[in-house]
Amino acid sequence: MGFRLEKLLVDVFSPRSSDVVTIMYDIPMGKILDNDEWRERREMADTWHQDIIRFSNRYGFKVKSIVTYEATGADNSDMPDYGICESKRVKLEDIIRDSTIIISMPEYSASAPLMWFAKKYKKVRVASMPGVSRSMEETALSADYQKVAESCAQLAPLFEKAIGIEVVFSTGHRCYFDISDNCPVFQDDGLLHPNLGQGEDRIKNLPSGEVCTCPNEAPDSRTIGEIPATFGSETIVFVVKNNKIIDVKGNSSVAREKQLEFKKEPALGNIAEVAIGCNNKAVVTGNVLEDEKAGFHWAYGRSDHLGGRVGVKDFSSPDKVIHQDIVYAKGNPIVCEKLDFVFQDGTIKTAIVDGVLKFY
Repeated sequence: MGFRLEKLLVDVFSPRSSDVVTIMYDIPMGKILDNDEWRERREMADTWHQDIIRFSNRYGFKVKSIVTYEATGADNSDMPDYGICESKRVKLEDIIRDSTIIISMPEYSASAPLMWFAKKYKKVRVASMPGVSRSMEETALSADYQKVAESCAQLAPLFEKAIGIEVVFSTGHRCYFDISDNCPVFQDDGLLHPNLGQGEDRIKNLPSGEVCTCPNEAPDSRTIGEIPATFGSETIVFVVKNNKIIDVKGNSSVAREKQLEFKKEPALGNIAEVAIGCNNKAVVTGNVLEDEKAGFHWAYGRSDHLGGRVGVKDFSSPDKVIHQDIVYAKGNPIVCEKLDFVFQDGTIKTAIVDGVLKFY
């Protein structure tokens, strides 16, 4: 059965007559240059907008005109104050406040600021889709989101009860992520129904399907190890101690570039997220939005939107803010060979073997 936008919207949002839907995306401006994928995504957003208008009468909800705003040039930096709607300058916060369903389809992720808006305005539910592509309509966006939610519900208690996550990579490197400080555990299960409870997340990625948390960021954090990563054809190794990247191993130009990058922006060195993707229709394509739903990943940089301490204020300027995911699902050059949840009593629960989640 092919992709049906109406089914996805109903499964994810369960829209009702009182809902107000707004689609928004960023646009290239100045030194931020356009690209083919970005252009296709804007066309995809325009098509979605037209399709949603067509079937909205069946449910009685309202669809606002598309809202655009100047691209920030940095993933998860704060959004600009103003955007454009129907050729008029509008305040983005006002648009968000007056909507109940936001579908964000930008080049540069706005998940972090949108998460804060969703916390501020309790009626707002947000689908964040940075980097989404049409190809995902036939893969992860076509998943059975009830089953995705069930997989998330199986994983979440492990994150909540464990004190650590031990990861062994296919390169032989390993890292221990300290999650003993009871930071919130997020279930990106793709369900954003109107009856969400007071403490439930009101923003999810689409495609959805992961459980994540922010590791312990205290100075005495026990997060330690070596994490390999590929950038293009080069492999480098992040050296981690007390939940911070303290060095980058490698003699390549990429390693030297990363060494300089982390030296200039110390906040980047924060280990901001540890997560497991569990959407069994997600495929590895090189697009992080979908790849991260296929298996283990971690992120460095900004973490305050996940309950951590590192935010925009910790970077030299807003355009330097990054929350960067790196993925190790099966099909990537480097795979999570083994992932164990470690519990206070010393017991261990193995969740991933050779890149594959054991729960489905």
